[in-house]
Amino acid sequence: MDTKTSQSHIFFFPYLSHGHIIPVIDMAKLFASKGIKTTIVSTPHNLSLFSKAIERSRVSGFEIGVLAIKFPAVEVGLPEGCQSAHMVKKYEDLQKFLKATAMLEQPLEQLIKQHRPNCLVADIYFPWATGVAARFGIPRLVFHGTNFISQSVSHHLMKMDLTQVSDSEPLLIPNLPHEFKIPGNQIPEFMKQESELKRFGQSAAESERSSYGVIVNSFYEIEPAYADHYRNVLGIKAWHIGPTFLCHKEIEDKAQRGLANSIDGHECQKWLDSKKPSSVIYVSFGSMVKFDDAQLMEIALGLEASGQQFIWVVKKDEKNDHESNEDWLPEGFEKRVEGRGLVIRGWAPQVQILEHVAVGGFVTHCGWNSTLEAVSAGVPMVTWPAFADQFHNEKLVTQILGIGVGVGVSNWARFGGEKVKSETIEKVVKQIMVGEEAEEMRSRAKKLGEVARKSVVEGGSSYNDLNGLIAELGILPLLPTLN
Repeated sequence: MDTKTSQSHIFFFPYLSHGHIIPVIDMAKLFASKGIKTTIVSTPHNLSLFSKAIERSRVSGFEIGVLAIKFPAVEVGLPEGCQSAHMVKKYEDLQKFLKATAMLEQPLEQLIKQHRPNCLVADIYFPWATGVAARFGIPRLVFHGTNFISQSVSHHLMKMDLTQVSDSEPLLIPNLPHEFKIPGNQIPEFMKQESELKRFGQSAAESERSSYGVIVNSFYEIEPAYADHYRNVLGIKAWHIGPTFLCHKEIEDKAQRGLANSIDGHECQKWLDSKKPSSVIYVSFGSMVKFDDAQLMEIALGLEASGQQFIWVVKKDEKNDHESNEDWLPEGFEKRVEGRGLVIRGWAPQVQILEHVAVGGFVTHCGWNSTLEAVSAGVPMVTWPAFADQFHNEKLVTQILGIGVGVGVSNWARFGGEKVKSETIEKVVKQIMVGEEAEEMRSRAKKLGEVARKSVVEGGSSYNDLNGLIAELGILPLLPTLN
């Protein structure tokens, strides 16, 4: 390793959301493994939530520092302590939250001035970060938290006139590698008219184009046509370095990667060890998708009727506050499925579960982290998207890769998903778990999982891209002396 690279110091500044912070911690570990000093900048609340994951990395010998930055929640009219996107419950509050993130520019500038990193990796939701980095003469790399296909679609959508889009007619996105049609109801209303959120998206896209480049948590072989399209047609410099979570080799590292688990990893492992290969379906919808009691009831009924063994993760804020009044579960449900079904209330060791040989399917919201974890584990999916890039990821999984089936939702629903009946849930769970079609999907998924794991080892596509990026950063000038 050359001297300049070994002396490098990179700031990582993730968006204030679980789904963005978790892969950034993985990314920091990747760079630290190359001998580069890495520091994660976030709010005190978020740093406390992920302190165990960061500490685990330090124990493993990777130098990952943290710096706290105050979040001005009260200043924009949000409740004290609202420091994470998953705490935002209303559309109006989302606008306030984004306004508060814009107020982090000055504090970040002060941290850069004080600690003098020679590279800034900042989330796409901080479009002003490109300007901050430029003022210090250092490169700003963009991190999206999603993949090439989603980014490509978004860039084309930004250029289109969406004012006349109909909910009932699909919109053809031109110039993409595959025919890509999006139902009008999958395009959020704020993109169909002039709005503050649309202008924010446009400024983010512009900052991406003017940045040094983009880091993508993906691997070339999963979406080669879109990796090429993004870089060669859209002309955006990018490096794919994922799946980043594969940097975790030990079971403890995988189990403690996200928030504190609501079930002991060893207890979960023991339950799965008692099951036959590919006999359990895992059900989880990430940290952002929220279902009401009626929809949770339908999921419970569908899982019970399917006859399949399952692990179902229900986030704490998706259910009633009182443990004794669980109206979202059918009466006697857990007694009837005892031994066959495991309900986890809160946070689960997802990577550890998906990688277990007993797991044969995954009901997912298609967030990119979850999708990539399932792909890497060789597990086919039942897709149930709600918003953001999730519908694009569903198309990748079901239509392009052929490793999943959809539940049939189509409406963008940031605050509450489209309703799915228990009969449909029962049908798709059986479809992904039992029969010839299920076996074919599982076979394709396992082959793709092998490719994913090869991509991050020596000679693999992501391994080479990471080294290529570090080599480029190594010849960049260190932070200049400031007056």
